[in-house]
Amino acid sequence: MKKLFVAVSGASGTIYARRFFQHLPYDDWEVHASISKAAHIVASHEGGLNLPPHVKEWDEKDLTAPVASGSNKFEAMVVIPCSTGTLGKLAHGIADNLITRSGEVFLKERRKLILVPRETPLSLIQIKNMELLTLAGAHIIPATPSFYGQPKTIEDLVDTVIARVYDHVGIDAAVSKRWRAEESEKKKDHSEL
Repeated sequence: MKKLFVAVSGASGTIYARRFFQHLPYDDWEVHASISKAAHIVASHEGGLNLPPHVKEWDEKDLTAPVASGSNKFEAMVVIPCSTGTLGKLAHGIADNLITRSGEVFLKERRKLILVPRETPLSLIQIKNMELLTLAGAHIIPATPSFYGQPKTIEDLVDTVIARVYDHVGIDAAVSKRWRAEESEKKKDHSEL
């Protein structure tokens, strides 16, 4: 079974984390998580964040968690949403909690580290931090929904971002419409005749 570490930091956008956990195919993934103190505060204002019972939660101060060591093989780490404070710490090697320590491990081990910032506008410092992290191997996927699938609800919009994050992790789950996917399927069907 593949292992995934999901961190929730203190940016607005708890719904992104909530939907991320709701769609996960738990039969294929062993999921570990850490929710920062700030994320708990934000979540209390944004409808809450209840982790599914099969997610192993680690306190953000617990640096003995398996994900804090490169000797434990995790396929990917996702920080969703990722505060610009967490982004800045990761960009500059400040490993002062489980989330930033684990991010440092993923960068040094060349494993998938996916950061989902939800902040606007961005300062030059934040843009440079994203550049540094991209150069170090992280994937930056801003929480920017797409509209071509004609979303009807806020959840539909959020799921367009979740689908992109899942693609980068390597999670196979149909959570949102893909651009012109119906046309591709029709062409495929006709070619098989």
